[in-house]
Amino acid sequence: MTARRVTLHRLRIPSRLLPVLLVALLPVACTGAAQGVSSHDVLFGNVHYRVVVIDLARADLTLHWRNPASGAPFASIHALQEWGAARQQTLQFAVNAGIYDARGEPLGMYVEDGKVIKPLNTTHGDPTAGNFSLLPNGVFAIDAGGHASIQTTAAFAASGTAPRWATQSGPMLVIEGKLNPHFDAASNSTKWRSGVCVRKPAEAVFAVSTAPVNFYTFAQLFRDKLGCRNALYLDGTLSQIYVDGDYYGAPAFMVKPYAGIFAVFSPARH
Repeated sequence: MTARRVTLHRLRIPSRLLPVLLVALLPVACTGAAQGVSSHDVLFGNVHYRVVVIDLARADLTLHWRNPASGAPFASIHALQEWGAARQQTLQFAVNAGIYDARGEPLGMYVEDGKVIKPLNTTHGDPTAGNFSLLPNGVFAIDAGGHASIQTTAAFAASGTAPRWATQSGPMLVIEGKLNPHFDAASNSTKWRSGVCVRKPAEAVFAVSTAPVNFYTFAQLFRDKLGCRNALYLDGTLSQIYVDGDYYGAPAFMVKPYAGIFAVFSPARH
């Protein structure tokens, strides 16, 4: 009994020391969040999703398509990671930035650091030819002040916004709190899917399914589980998220070259 009382006494922490201990442990417990990137697993409808929250006040979310030096597309998250490492930067987060055409170019508007590389695409097209034409599609944009937004293509065109970073993709998953009316809850068209929403101007939320789901279920995730009033589909089948040193989403053998990649870099640790 004596030995037990001594052990308990040694483990007892004076209350005056608790704040000091918590401050010491906080960097260890919240390293990702402290750098503006946090991720967690979400179970919704018997499917697991990897959800990543980007605090735009603390993390620079950027877009990358081609290597500035060679002009060649990065095409993969790994290639972008190596490019950053050569510049003493560590890749914290990456995800494919949207739908592209047969030439490997973004199908919709694409803006890198204020430069419009691809203009806004307002062509309706044939919905059977691809998800981009399943209306309404939309634009995810970040302005010069670091504020993010998601709007339908029509609303974005009417706004006259000049973003610093932007990608146009489709379809919209959630529009002003309502699911895209074209989605069918009973649809058997299931794929690995990725998307993004903006819950407040300084926060972007990305998600990827770790198993095939239909559009309706994926849209429900953003509205009913993640609390998003507007959400945009990025791509399917080949979608992956890289965060915390791991890949989530589609199996590696499903992945094909990407046209654009969202990324967050941080200074490399030595």
